[in-house]
Amino acid sequence: MLENAESLLAFPCEFPIKVMGRTQPGFAQSVVSVVQRHAPDFDPGTVEMRSSREGNYLSVTVIVNATSREQLDDLYRELCDHPMVTMVL
Repeated sequence: MLENAESLLAFPCEFPIKVMGRTQPGFAQSVVSVVQRHAPDFDPGTVEMRSSREGNYLSVTVIVNATSREQLDDLYRELCDHPMVTMVL
């Protein structure tokens, strides 16, 4: 299955990532910080945020200029391991 996924992406490409976590101070900034470590050309001005209906959760959508599958894997791994992050799509 992973082999098929790799063949679907042609690098470089714009790749959207949605990161969700509980609404708390510093969440969006933490996500941006992680993304910038893996995609130094990322523009924080393009971040989209949306609160859940009851305001308990926040989704942060970023679009990175992905240069390799390894870059995306490393970025996903660090985001998933972050203590403020609940889910990464």
